[in-house]
Order: sequence, then C-alpha cells, then structure tokens
Amino acid sequence: MQIRESSDAGRLTKSALFYYGLSDLPVMLTIIPMAIWLSRFYTGDMGLSLTAVANILLFARLFDVITDPIMGYVSDHTRTRWGRRKPWMVCAVPFMMLGIYNVFLPPEGAGIWHLFWWLMVLWIGWTMLLIPYYAWAAELSEDYDERTRITGWRAVMGSLGGIAAQVIPFVALVGFGFGGTANVMHLLGIAAMIMIPVCIGLTVWRVRETPSERHASVPIFAGLKLMWGNRPFRLLLVGFVLSSIALAVIMPLYIFYVEFIVKESPAKVPYLVIISSVAGFLGIPFWVWLSGHIDKHRAWIAGMLTLSTFSLVYLFLGEGDFWFMMPFIFLMGLATGAFQALPNSMKADVIDLDTSVTGENRAALFFSAWSLVMKMASSVGSWLALQSLAWFGFDAANGAENTEEALFGLRLTIGILPASLFVLAVIVVWRYPITREKQRQVREQIRQQRAAQPT
Repeated sequence: MQIRESSDAGRLTKSALFYYGLSDLPVMLTIIPMAIWLSRFYTGDMGLSLTAVANILLFARLFDVITDPIMGYVSDHTRTRWGRRKPWMVCAVPFMMLGIYNVFLPPEGAGIWHLFWWLMVLWIGWTMLLIPYYAWAAELSEDYDERTRITGWRAVMGSLGGIAAQVIPFVALVGFGFGGTANVMHLLGIAAMIMIPVCIGLTVWRVRETPSERHASVPIFAGLKLMWGNRPFRLLLVGFVLSSIALAVIMPLYIFYVEFIVKESPAKVPYLVIISSVAGFLGIPFWVWLSGHIDKHRAWIAGMLTLSTFSLVYLFLGEGDFWFMMPFIFLMGLATGAFQALPNSMKADVIDLDTSVTGENRAALFFSAWSLVMKMASSVGSWLALQSLAWFGFDAANGAENTEEALFGLRLTIGILPASLFVLAVIVVWRYPITREKQRQVREQIRQQRAAQPT
C-alpha cells in the first residue's frame, strides 16, 4: 500500500518523507565504515600496502565514468507500470549485497584483486540505486524550501545509518568484548546486508513515484553538453567536489590519528564518530532553518567555513588529548549537517533551470553526473589521504613505530589539506546565483511552458 503523498497544504506528509529517506540509512551504514575502517582493515589486518589500497580505491571508480551517465540516461528513459526510478532501485539490491559481503567479509588471504573486483560490483549496485533514488527527490516537489525539507529528512535517515555504524561496534565491544577492526567490518557488513533489502523495499512499496510530464529525448552526449553549459550546476558541482574531497581526506585518517598521534586504542574511534554523527543529525534542522532565511548556498558556505576553521585543531593535539578532541569533533559534526542537507536540495533547483531551457525533465542524467563526481571525489580524497601518508614514509602496519616526519605528515594531511579545500569550495559557491526568488521565477516559466503545450 502506498501512502498519501501530500498534505492539504501541498507539503509532503511526514510518512512520505520518512519512507523516502529510509533508503539512505543502509547507504550511510555502509559508507561510514568504508570511509573510516576499510583502509585500516586492508592495510593492517589484510597486510596490503597504503599505496596499493589508495590506488585500488581510486582506480575501481574509473568504471563509473561509463556506468553513471548510462544509468542516468537509462533511468530517465525507463517506462514501466512501477515507474522509471523504482525498478532500478530494486535491481541494485543483489549487487550491493554481494559486493558488501565480499568487501566486508573477505576470505582469508584475499589480496588486492579481490578488493578491486568486488568494489566494482558494489559500485555498480550503488550506481543503480543512488542515481534513480536521488533523481526521484527532485520530482517529489517543485517548491524551493520543500526540496530542502525532503533532502533534510533523507539526511536525517542517513545520519541514523551513520550513528548505527558506530553504535553497533561500540555495543559489541562494551557489552560483549567483541572488538578489533576486522570484527567491526564483519559486524557492519552483516548489518548492512540485512538493512538494504528492508529499507529499499519499504521506500519502493510505500512512496508513490510522480509521473514525468514529458519524456527526455535529448541524446546522452548532447544532454551532457547542455548540462555542462548550466552555469549554476557547474558552480555547484565544483564546490561540491572540492568539499567532498576535503571530507574524504579526513574520514580514513581518524583511526590513524587516534592510534599514532593521540596514542589511544583504535577501539575508541567509534566514540569520535558517534559524537560526529549525532552532531550532524542534530545540526540538520538548524541548517534547513537557516537556509530558509539566508538562502541555501549562503548556509552551506557557513557550514564549510566552520569545518575549515576547526580542521586546523588537528595540528595542535597530541598524546593524551583524546577527550579534548570531543568538543571540536562535535562542532565539526554540526557543520556537516549543512553538507548533508543543502547541496542535494540545490541540485533540484539547477535541474529546474535546465527544464526551463530544454522543456524536459532530465533529473537522472544530472544526478548521474553528480553521482559520478561524488564517488570520484570520495576516491580522490581517500587516495590523497593514504598517498600523502605514504609520501611522508608513514608505516600503517599494526604496532608500527613512525618517525616524527611521518607523524608531522599525518598532522598536515588531516589539518591543512581539508581546510584549504573547504576555503576553495567557499570561493566557488559564493558565486552561485540561484536564490529563492530566482527559483520561483524559473518554476513560473516552466508552468507557463506547460500551459502553452497542446494537450
């Protein structure tokens, strides 16, 4: 049974928002451990080198250059009785479950090629899920602020997945004495495989897909050229890439920083990430509220400046400062709420601008480009983080002793590099032109175009 989509006021019901956002929970339940634990697991427990893991995380993404635009084009042109987004989300489930099983629970002696091939399977599943899923959000509402509410709910559900990714190993360690990087990966892999079919199934079952008013007919390469000519989309994309790389640099270095700089057990890393995830969850309503008063891109800029400022704290902490990190981690977590809620809402606004020019809804093609750069940015960030440690001669083996130069390289990589990238992103996003009033003008133009079309 599908729920009623809208309230009498034209806003989506809370039930619709909840069930739509639910699919992001297992995605974040998977992404968080991959960002934080995977590199340590494969370098420490599986015995692979930093450079090998960094290169695999980057090169496994190259296939997305082909699959993401194709998925966007295919999803926009899919016609079934169930809609054009839902079938692909369902098809994604077995790919994701197979990929997660083999990446999170690899057999003994699994090497670099095992990681490479199963990461590719997982990325294909993610492509089949996220491009139709995110494109669907842009079609649920035409309103500037309601779109932020939609992505805000999705971000909240994703934050709950991120919190679960830390609470599960924390409870296993404290309650049952079950810890260690390998055990964390195994537990979270099993949890993700359970949640993926449940959450995606509920989204597909309970939320109605809005029919497209007009089918996309622009050929794929011509469509990509038109999309790049959309200046607001260009600015949004570049800003998002820079900020995504910055976040992706920080995430895999948490565990190295705690173990080698603060001199605490890696088992304490979940404390930090729980604090960060809860803060991000709590911060989302604030950033949604703020965007309603100063526009989305200005609120996002405020979040990035906050992240840039507090990233510098990593330069000054040392042995015994684990608990002193907590307030700074909390403040940075609050700032990530802006990152989770606002850019995705802004994407829907730039798609409107394209629709006003072409007369077509090509949401999935836009989201395929977005998905591609998002995944590439994540891989580039992880590659930069791990490769930078390798350049400074950092030894990631369990129990290794590192030189002062290697430890200084770790401080620079987690402190200066992300802060610089956030500042560059702010400079780019500052020029973003779509305000609330501009978006309303674009929507009015689209309505006039539709009214003029023959029925």
